[in-house]
Amino acid sequence: MGRSIATRVRLVLALAVIAACLAVYAVGALAGDLTFPPLSGRVVDAAGLLTPDQRQALEAKLKAHADKTSDQVIVAIVPSLQGTTVEDYANRLFRTWQLGQAQLNNGVLLLVAPQEHKVRIEVGYGLEGALTDALSRTITSGAIKPRFKAGDYFGGLDAALDEILALLAKDAEEAHRKPLEHADAADPVQVALFIVLLLIVAVVAWYLVRAGGRASRAGETAYIPASGSSGWGGGFSDSGGSRSSDDDVSGGGGSSGGGGASDDW
Repeated sequence: MGRSIATRVRLVLALAVIAACLAVYAVGALAGDLTFPPLSGRVVDAAGLLTPDQRQALEAKLKAHADKTSDQVIVAIVPSLQGTTVEDYANRLFRTWQLGQAQLNNGVLLLVAPQEHKVRIEVGYGLEGALTDALSRTITSGAIKPRFKAGDYFGGLDAALDEILALLAKDAEEAHRKPLEHADAADPVQVALFIVLLLIVAVVAWYLVRAGGRASRAGETAYIPASGSSGWGGGFSDSGGSRSSDDDVSGGGGSSGGGGASDDW
């Protein structure tokens, strides 16, 4: 009888481990493996779309705004979206770089993917009141799209940043300089994984308690393997991505919930 209970416990644990591995694999396949360029400055041109002078001109404009408001507005030009949508790539890049300040979430990402002809303005939680989805759409369609179609990438970025910075600077103290009262939204992928693992642990615990009760009634002991240092204690963590050596441009922990607008040309 004791051997039967022990075998059943081992079987349940083995099935739980297999289920957990399958869940991790499914979540990983869903999320995809994306690579991001390092946060090397206020304008990260990984596609070589701008000249050095053009990049410096945009960076100077963004730095002047940051010095006045503490907002972190970043331009990212990437070679490819790597098979995902511009919304997904922008949101995950924003979170990897952790743009803005942790308490204010005052970051904005202007993402350009020339290979797919996609552009997106990704807005941090703290700036959604000043840079709404509708205003972001107006900027992408009016300032960016016609210039990009004509091949004037610098002109499109320059005009878009002028409009973005003007909106952020307007009535800054009342519009978006207050710390958020709600916590940042969790990553939906990690939430789903946590729920799956929680259900697995609950099922295993129920079987173990049931097996232990049967063993006690039979005057026997059910042996439960002790968890080691390499067991369930681990978890998922966000490395935060590469950081610039300049603290002035490093991400501070801000987050985005998908606010902004996307467009193509």
